[in-house]
Amino acid sequence: MSNLVVGSTLKEFFRMLVGEVVSRQKVTLAEVTEFYVVNLLSEFAAAEKLFTQTDGSKVDTEPLAVLYHRAMQQDRDARIKTLRQLGDVSLYTAGFFADSLRDRVVGPDYYIQMGGSAYAAIAQMSHASSFSSVYWELHQKFRTVVEVLEEIAARGMAAQGPGGQVKVLESYTRTGNERLGQVLLEAGVMPKGQPN
Repeated sequence: MSNLVVGSTLKEFFRMLVGEVVSRQKVTLAEVTEFYVVNLLSEFAAAEKLFTQTDGSKVDTEPLAVLYHRAMQQDRDARIKTLRQLGDVSLYTAGFFADSLRDRVVGPDYYIQMGGSAYAAIAQMSHASSFSSVYWELHQKFRTVVEVLEEIAARGMAAQGPGGQVKVLESYTRTGNERLGQVLLEAGVMPKGQPN
């Protein structure tokens, strides 16, 4: 019973947050696509969703290229499931961990390209499905949805207090991202007129 209450509350929280940020960024998403993003955030709130169980009890992140290769070897239904995992992990990672990806060999653009392509492939394979339009929209607006998730992540860090605000400030200083500047302004970290 308590899991249902927590799950429902978490989804409601993400629904409100996604709705606010989508509105603030003047992003147009179909209601069903916005619902998909809310569900994705609710699922990935459990950290183990980002990891794959390997030999024994070891868990690790599976490289996107390995997921893609595995998908290409599978039958249609398993391929769709694996490509969805690839798209979802790419979207979440690029949105919530973009700053840490900048120092890696494969940066945010790699995640955006792989995730967008995965959603396009799903849409093509399931063109008769009612969810095909969701995958097409996620493909076409992948970078835009990543920006929505980046702002949600920054707002969450800023709300944690000074430590989180410093991380957002460091990211803002490095990137000059206006949305991060606005988050800092609203958190009272930067004086008005600072972000440009």
